[in-house]
Amino acid sequence: MNYLSNVFGTVKAESPILYRIVLILLFGALGSVLGILLDDRMLMGINIWIKPLKFFISTAVYTLTVGFVITFYPYSNLKKHILRNLVSWTLLLEMVIVTLQAARGVQSHYNMSSLTDGILFGAMGILILINVLVMVVFAIDTIRLKLLMPKTIQWALCMGWLIIIFGSWVGRQMIDQLAHNVGVPDGGAGLPLLNWSTIAGDLRVAHFFGLHSIQILPLFGLLVHKKLKTKQSLQIVVITIFGLGYAAFIFFTYYQASQGLPFIPLD
Repeated sequence: MNYLSNVFGTVKAESPILYRIVLILLFGALGSVLGILLDDRMLMGINIWIKPLKFFISTAVYTLTVGFVITFYPYSNLKKHILRNLVSWTLLLEMVIVTLQAARGVQSHYNMSSLTDGILFGAMGILILINVLVMVVFAIDTIRLKLLMPKTIQWALCMGWLIIIFGSWVGRQMIDQLAHNVGVPDGGAGLPLLNWSTIAGDLRVAHFFGLHSIQILPLFGLLVHKKLKTKQSLQIVVITIFGLGYAAFIFFTYYQASQGLPFIPLD
């Protein structure tokens, strides 16, 4: 809890605007919970507010992560300001569209059923593309620069950026086929809350684990750095093995989904 408080405190001090956007996203998650309780409309087999809830939480976590890790990069204040604003404002706009479409009771993603829906979906694609380009910048700079952190954690962060780019590529595959399921139409039987298909392939599994590598890998690197009292080279080996295993797991879930097989078959 103290570590999380330090993260919020650092982000608030370094970038009040990004910090406020994170709070807005978290309040959006609370609003989505109220929506689930008060609005019984369904879309593709689930309450219309479940998707905004998931996206608000995930987006808040990612935005907070960027706001925190950027403090360790030897960037100029101007470059930090540009990158933080690109990430926070584009993702906030993304969530405005997701929420608007949920309130209308229609799909936000892969929805080309009308001119308005197509324009909104296209705008979402542009906003996410901007964020992927920022991820690439972070990945390159994590490789070429010396960050204000131990080398072990920097290596874990580097692997996190590389894997999240792959997770974003999986998202591109969903856009290309205008669906996340493989083998059956979107919707239908799925895991509780996550709604990952239990009867067919679902690319959202690899996409989810890929996107959250940017939290999982650095946290593992921090744990290794603090708990494994050994040479730095051995710590890097341990982190590399974990990172490669995590990447292999994500690739497996992608391959599994592409073959039309569910992550967890229940039906």
